[in-house]
Amino acid sequence: MPIRAVLWDIDDTIFDYASADRAGMRRHLRNEGLPGGYDTVEQALVAWREITDVQWARFAAGETTFTGQRRDRVRQFLGAPGMSDDETDAWFGRHVAHYEAAWALFPDAVPVLDLLARDYRHAVLSNSSIHNQDPKLRALGVRDRFEAVVCAVELGVSKPEAAAFLGACEVIGLAPHEVAYVGDQPDIDARGAVEAGLTGIWLDRADLGGRPELNRITGLDQLPALLRGDTRFGAPSTFG
Repeated sequence: MPIRAVLWDIDDTIFDYASADRAGMRRHLRNEGLPGGYDTVEQALVAWREITDVQWARFAAGETTFTGQRRDRVRQFLGAPGMSDDETDAWFGRHVAHYEAAWALFPDAVPVLDLLARDYRHAVLSNSSIHNQDPKLRALGVRDRFEAVVCAVELGVSKPEAAAFLGACEVIGLAPHEVAYVGDQPDIDARGAVEAGLTGIWLDRADLGGRPELNRITGLDQLPALLRGDTRFGAPSTFG
């Protein structure tokens, strides 16, 4: 049976999260001052991203809540383990204002959504929360492209667990083999989708390679041809 829908990751897939987070934190530090323990803003930016990755992994593994990982990111980054919840929330909130000002889609996102709109249904599966992702998609002008936005916080399970992918398939009423998943993480997104019975597609924007077992593209402009041309997908040949 052909692919009937595409499930999308958001951050660093259609939305340039890394650039927005970096630009937002740079402006935030300009206002807040450089925390102790960092010699330069660049060093602080690298540390912020590394801490974010670690705390998100804890959240994905069920070791902390969505709010808990955010607070722990702030405490670790500032070297302030005794910081209160209210203080961490206020600090993070000031960062968010700068981060949101830097929001932008990748240039290839809207063109490929336009190109695929006629032949595929579209929905989102994100390891974030609907509280974060729905307003983001609306602000970026693409919320109406997706019939559903499914997020880990509300679903109660996160990628790469099969239950996350299967839960999203259930929301849109399709069997896993009828759905392709596109995301920027080879294991959390592509491999996780494959193990759940979906067609996983790794969006490798940095062209890292090295995972021949995965369906891989380096830009979203390659997605229509992949859906069209690979007989494993079975999609109708309507592009070209």
